[in-house]
Amino acid sequence: MTRPNPVFEEVLGSLPDRQRELVEAAYAVLEHSSEPVHRQYLPALQDATSHERLEQLLRRTGRTLVAVDGLHFTSGFDDTVAAELATMNWQPLPLVDRAVLVLVLVYSIAIPRSEEQIGPDAWTSPYPTTVGDIFRNSKVPVAEARAALGRLTASGLLRNVRGREHEGGYVPGPQLLRLTPAARERLQDQLILAAAPDHPLAAVVRERRQSHQQGA
Repeated sequence: MTRPNPVFEEVLGSLPDRQRELVEAAYAVLEHSSEPVHRQYLPALQDATSHERLEQLLRRTGRTLVAVDGLHFTSGFDDTVAAELATMNWQPLPLVDRAVLVLVLVYSIAIPRSEEQIGPDAWTSPYPTTVGDIFRNSKVPVAEARAALGRLTASGLLRNVRGREHEGGYVPGPQLLRLTPAARERLQDQLILAAAPDHPLAAVVRERRQSHQQGA
């Protein structure tokens, strides 16, 4: 017999069975779906009590509800938990995977955003980073870069797309939509520093970070 999860019991124990089922179902689909979920499949969001308990359950497990576009939702790391993991130097990706991921984000997100071809907070892109871009601009050996692309695609951090108007290649995957607004801002700053360290925007990012450190 499976023992009840004490966190679930504490947060959901007082709910009627039907409400509890809706919250548990929403939690499961938000955590495990490979793509953001339309709100029509999350009836727990329609009821104030169920909605509040869902958010509370996510917080108790280090997660938070992320609204992707007002209609689709997913879950991501709570900002406080993410900060704690950062101070512990927790890094789930090997260096080679991070290098390849940054290259894709620079070509698919940072450059088109600087040219106003995608929105300032967009994390999907119609501009694939080609394999040639990755091999040409990375010091990572070709075999290791290919392996990294495979791992990043399998994890949902990248998506492989076929060419239409543009040459096929890699674009950000659905897992990046799990980022909270604060996490997206941090990643955007990192992309500016990586793509254009001498640009005036990079100077603004460094100045803002220095101000935050002095005020901490």
